[in-house]
Amino acid sequence: METGLREKIEFALDTIRPYLEADGGNVRIVELTDDFVLKIEMTGNCGSCPMSSMTLKAGVEEAIKRAIPEITRVEAVNLTLA
Repeated sequence: METGLREKIEFALDTIRPYLEADGGNVRIVELTDDFVLKIEMTGNCGSCPMSSMTLKAGVEEAIKRAIPEITRVEAVNLTLA
């Protein structure tokens, strides 16, 4: 992943990190695929919280796509979404 794109992603994640950290969680970039799917890991309490799938879609993915429209989807590698 190019450095400029990684910085944009980290900046977007930084906008929601305070909310995740307030609940004892966080998020970590795993990879960005060639077809612009961002893979992340929900860490801390976010990795086991029953609301993590909603946090992923309504919080993390929304912030990322707003900041970097070329990203098509955000997936958490450690969550099983129903």
